[in-house]
Amino acid sequence: MPEIRPIKDLRNTTKISELCHQIKEPIFITKNGYGDMVIMSMATYEKPSWSYTEN
Repeated sequence: MPEIRPIKDLRNTTKISELCHQIKEPIFITKNGYGDMVIMSMATYEKPSWSYTEN
């Protein structure tokens, strides 16, 4: 299940950073109840979401 947080949670940068590293998935940020942005750790960003196999 995706992690969804209100934009006000970004005030606590340490907590958000720890959460990003802990869940290892993107966190969806909402503003006034609507999707606004997505944040994630650098490790999650750099992790390939696909795999390459030779035929």
